[in-house]
Amino acid sequence: MSEQKNTYNGGCHCGAVRYSVITGHNPPVISCNCSICSKKGSLLSFVPADDFKLMAGKDAVSDYQFNTMNIHHLFCKTCGVESFATGTAPNGAKMVAINVRCLEGFDLDSLEPVKYDGKSL
Repeated sequence: MSEQKNTYNGGCHCGAVRYSVITGHNPPVISCNCSICSKKGSLLSFVPADDFKLMAGKDAVSDYQFNTMNIHHLFCKTCGVESFATGTAPNGAKMVAINVRCLEGFDLDSLEPVKYDGKSL
């Protein structure tokens, strides 16, 4: 039996960046300790690019890449919040990393984040 999917709205702090994403009620979430994630404190869930729709803010984000240059860390130019990032999964599929802390009505207390050792990569 497949998990029920829900649509959530999310975005940055100031509201310039807005999106909707289709994901499960309790999706797998990682807490990464790489050099950028450890500083941001993001909790990330990855979704196929087709399950993500940017509704506002295409011109409101600044792109930052580092290390393997595989992930586009997209920060709001106004408030500095990275509510999502884009990239390519190991299998070549386009994906979006959602900072679930930026989703409206999402139950963060129900999550059990998996620790990911990005620092050692």
